[in-house]
Amino acid sequence: MRATANTQIAAPIESVWTIVSDPTRALSFMSGVTRWEVVSEKPTGLGARYRMLMRVGSAEVGGLIEVVEWDPPCDFAWTSVTGVDQRGRFRLRRANNGRTRVELRLAYGVVGSGSFGWIAEQLAVFMVRGHLRRSVQALGRLVEYEQLRERAAARRAAKAGA
Repeated sequence: MRATANTQIAAPIESVWTIVSDPTRALSFMSGVTRWEVVSEKPTGLGARYRMLMRVGSAEVGGLIEVVEWDPPCDFAWTSVTGVDQRGRFRLRRANNGRTRVELRLAYGVVGSGSFGWIAEQLAVFMVRGHLRRSVQALGRLVEYEQLRERAAARRAAKAGA
């Protein structure tokens, strides 16, 4: 099954990348994700590994994932090593007026589960799409909030220096 969510964020691509690429921030905007913890020596970049779980209904599904594409500040993709077969991607692109277009994709499957697995995938896709949609919306709010904080800090610093 494949699910995708898109949004535009009123912030430069570098500001969005700073949050998307930081594994310690994932739980602050990833809806439904109950675990995203670094389990490799390197916390980010190609080859970094995370234990990732997402709540789908009453179950937490996921497993060990590895970063297989790392192209700052545009693309961050992962694939499963153990657990539920999955591939995910954050895709960031520059848009007009200093905005950033964000796409979050997740493809997953329950390997070798026959008819019941297919039915479970069909039912889960609605929940997963909702999680992805809420995740990109929360990412937008978080990035835009941080931009406001930075501007306010700059104004305070300028006022104190004047």
